Amino acid sequence: MQIKEFQGLISKMYEKRDRERGTAGTFMWFIEEVGELATALAGEDQANKAEEFGDVLAWLCTLANINDVDLESACQKYTKGHLGFK
Repeated sequence: MQIKEFQGLISKMYEKRDRERGTAGTFMWFIEEVGELATALAGEDQANKAEEFGDVLAWLCTLANINDVDLESACQKYTKGHLGFK
């Protein structure tokens, strides 16, 4: 699955509710998930780590959706030779 596809899936499932919540409220949910990821990274439970990475990515997509940012396009600077990446 491409980033654009995943972002679109998250949009279809949650965007109406997420836009109603707004950027500030959604950002708080994102930060909560980042905290859960930090806790998981300190542990040994690989399944929990994977789950929390997925949650963080989903909430990042949500933030991008409600701010009209295409994450796949935003990531192109890392695939087009910018910043020392080739």
